[in-house]
Amino acid sequence: MSLSRDESFSFLTQDQLDALVSLHERFLQGRIGGRRAVLKRADLTGLKIVGRDLRQADFSGCIMREMDLSATSFQEASLYACDLSHSNLNNTNFIRADLRGVRIEQATLNNADLGKADLRAGGVSIDGGYHPPQNVSFRGANLTGARMVGCMANHADFSDAIMVQVNIQQADLRGAVLNNADLSNADITGSQLSGAFFHNTILVGVDISSVRDRGYDLSQAITDDSAGKAVTDFERPLQVMLEEHRIWLETAGKRGAQIDFSGYDLRPLGSFKKYRLTAIRAVKAKLFGMNLYKVELQSAVMDGADLYRCDAESADLRGISLVGANLSHANLKHANFSGLMLGASTAQRFAPSNLSHAILRYADLSHANLRQVNLQDADLTCADLRGADLRECNLQGAKLEDARLEGALFNDAQTDEGQTGRVFSLNALQDKGL
Repeated sequence: MSLSRDESFSFLTQDQLDALVSLHERFLQGRIGGRRAVLKRADLTGLKIVGRDLRQADFSGCIMREMDLSATSFQEASLYACDLSHSNLNNTNFIRADLRGVRIEQATLNNADLGKADLRAGGVSIDGGYHPPQNVSFRGANLTGARMVGCMANHADFSDAIMVQVNIQQADLRGAVLNNADLSNADITGSQLSGAFFHNTILVGVDISSVRDRGYDLSQAITDDSAGKAVTDFERPLQVMLEEHRIWLETAGKRGAQIDFSGYDLRPLGSFKKYRLTAIRAVKAKLFGMNLYKVELQSAVMDGADLYRCDAESADLRGISLVGANLSHANLKHANFSGLMLGASTAQRFAPSNLSHAILRYADLSHANLRQVNLQDADLTCADLRGADLRECNLQGAKLEDARLEGALFNDAQTDEGQTGRVFSLNALQDKGL
């Protein structure tokens, strides 16, 4: 996902960077010949600094995309206005680091420590002038288990970020954007949330009463109180429901009973791996994070369902209805969304899958079969569609900004006439040979 290089930046080789880091470590140890690392407006894209000590170093304004910086210490370092997007920051130490104005989009920060880091807005000085300050962006980043105690992140953008079990006690999150983020089981004790945005934010397992202030709206968030009906309220045991549904399918509805999970929070069930759930109803059901590997959901009606971060790799989803469903960050590699022929031979009808208005941000749809699927007005921002089959599908009004499209097939797809900008158009794809 490399970008074209800006010639106003200096460029370092891996050997040059290794030498810089070694001199800095000598500086920290007080050894002769050591020198503090001060590197500003350099392009380090794709290089590695793994398990090194860069405390108090200065990398202000550097491009550090797609780097492996895992287990490195940037404690009290300055990374002011750096771009660390798509980098490996797992187990990295950012305690008290200056991270103002940074971009850390779609990076992985599992178990990273951002305790008391400065995550406020910041702008870079160029040719005597200053770019307007930009808010820190963690859009789409994976912060699972990260420690952010006491960080200053007011107005930071955490949209679509995975923040499961993050420790963000005593943090300043006033005005922060947490839309579509997953904060399951996060510890926000003593944090300030006034003016923060929580549209479709997952807050299950979070003690909201422990925050320091009020002035935030959780009406559109998913909390323990709003997740849905409990599976303990099923009228019959799950195995009995599955057997009755099997009979209902085999007798074309003459006997048995169709499963209807609509409105239920199904997460406590954990897994539907390889289950046969053909033609079930699960409107507005909650399945986020569940294991749906190779599940059979042909002709299922799951409009408005929440399948955020579910693992549905190689699932059979032919003829499914997922209108307005949330599949952000879902693993849908090799999933089959193609249509079905329904009815007797004399009265057959074609039933394509319907994902209109579905949210598929950051979803992995690589090598998925999406042929003839209705994706009208779907949001596929940052989705991975490499090698996917989208022939004859309806993409009118769909958002594909920053989606990965290498090797995808779009023959005879319906798109908006004259569509321009960063959202793709079929003509633009053909020009690129995709």
